Amino acid sequence: MTGRLRAASPGLLVILALVSCVVTLIIVGTRGRTAPVGEAERVQQIAAGLHCPVCKDLSVADSPAPLAQQMRQEIAEKVHAGESADQIRAGFVAAYGESVLMTPPKHGLAGAAYHLPLIVMVLGLLVSFLLLRRWLHKPQSEPLAGDSVSLSASQRRAVDVAIARLREEEPG
Repeated sequence: MTGRLRAASPGLLVILALVSCVVTLIIVGTRGRTAPVGEAERVQQIAAGLHCPVCKDLSVADSPAPLAQQMRQEIAEKVHAGESADQIRAGFVAAYGESVLMTPPKHGLAGAAYHLPLIVMVLGLLVSFLLLRRWLHKPQSEPLAGDSVSLSASQRRAVDVAIARLREEEPG
């Protein structure tokens, strides 16, 4: 029984580690980022999510281009007017197309960027579980009584002597 417990301990540790990772990912995924507090932070967050149409490698928040400055000003005006971040983004998408978004849209082929990591994680967990289960339930390599084992004559005599001693020591 103790040998079985020792064999299960590494597997138990792996399972506990996987469970703790999954729980952590779920907590972080559901909690997400906290909403910005002030208008300036909301403007910065929205501008950081939009590509500058002039310099494609920078966001509107980071670009020094005059067009990016105008876009930041327009975002600030709309935030002050009470528009939501989604409404503001939708306005820029209508004006410049979906390429203005820093993050890919969640639909169509670009939606794979959101779904593929989850699919890979689930498949990885499934494969890990199956391999761990196979590893924990691996049959012992010791031969069973019905298996044929070739022993030399001296080994057979030693086994016979050991069995005879055990039978002599048996009570009863």
